[in-house]
Amino acid sequence: MSARRTIFHVDMDAFFVSVEELFDPGLIGKPVVVGGQRHERGVVSAASYEARKFGVHSAMPLRTAAKLCPQAIFVNGHPARYRECSEKVYGVLTAFSPLVEMASVDEAYLDMTGTERLHGPPLCAAHSLHGKMKSETRLNCSIGIGASRLVAKVSSAKAKPNGVLWAVPGEEAKLLAPLDVRDIPGVGKVTEQSLLALGISKVGDLARFNDSFLEQHFGKWGLALAGKGRGEDAGGWFDSAVGADSAPKSISHEHTYNEDTADAGQMESTLMRLCEMVGRRLREAGLHARTLQLKLRYKDFTTITRARTPPAPTQLDTEIFQQVRALFRKHWHQGAEVRLLGVQVSSFEAADGQGDLLEGDRRLRWQQALAAADRLRDKFGESSISLATGMKGGFRERTHENPVGLPGKSKPQG
Repeated sequence: MSARRTIFHVDMDAFFVSVEELFDPGLIGKPVVVGGQRHERGVVSAASYEARKFGVHSAMPLRTAAKLCPQAIFVNGHPARYRECSEKVYGVLTAFSPLVEMASVDEAYLDMTGTERLHGPPLCAAHSLHGKMKSETRLNCSIGIGASRLVAKVSSAKAKPNGVLWAVPGEEAKLLAPLDVRDIPGVGKVTEQSLLALGISKVGDLARFNDSFLEQHFGKWGLALAGKGRGEDAGGWFDSAVGADSAPKSISHEHTYNEDTADAGQMESTLMRLCEMVGRRLREAGLHARTLQLKLRYKDFTTITRARTPPAPTQLDTEIFQQVRALFRKHWHQGAEVRLLGVQVSSFEAADGQGDLLEGDRRLRWQQALAAADRLRDKFGESSISLATGMKGGFRERTHENPVGLPGKSKPQG
């Protein structure tokens, strides 16, 4: 019989804010908002616990945060710093288990099954990890322990801030039962409303219905919900083993202008910069995209998305831009002011290496040039180098949880 799994979910406490406090101790104990300035159109990336008391939370418009907490200190955010600290976090984690999955820049799952002889019982190992994280990174974290990733994640949320919580084997259902269904990872507003319509508001309510009933109403997701209600890693979010390489379904970047613009040159330059960012992510993951999509939002919030398929799957900034620019020129209403532009790539596959030899040689030279640019960005930051077309469209890299350069995700360039 296989041993019961032991999974840790390690979540860094107020990560972006905590990193900013390392560089500016004057921020400690004050309401801090990371993500941009109070007058900008962007959204909050993170808020200190002091700012959260006023209702400020991530994904909230910066201007709304400023109204709720006018005394808050607004910080643009420094993605390069967060990546650097995330690398240190990853280093601590890999000292405890070879099976580490960075779920984002500030949280990770560890499979600690079978490590008792090396690190002791789960609670002992967690406290050891907790202390080592603080001593080596100067950052606090919360650790949840469970027999599944779902239970570990729920436990770490209950352990915040700066705590450790172990869901004792066999007690998972008791821990989950009183929680709102929205606390189940993957359950959004739409699913929550559908569940509420069936009288299911708490996780424990799921136990009143058999699996077939939930499958009838929600399909395969219904079976996953039934399993999650029992504390299992049942589909959605948790389909693969901890540490397994799981490719993304899509990669996207977008930019919201602080002032609406109808300047075609500026917008095409912005698109070039977005294509560079997307191409960088593709090369980092070792992926080639078959579908390229433009997102365009006008001043009145009317939004269109248009996609096209290039002649061959690509990960080259220039080829992505060529296709996206064509979409922009075809679908933008000349003179109309634009609020937001975005680029998304999907339908990933490996390049087959076939095609015209001269074309292949040109692509190889671009591949080598862009790989060299990536290495410079690794060393000096994302804004250190850009193709000429994108120079005018330069903008501050958005602070978010899944940036390029996520520890443990990078693949060597070919």
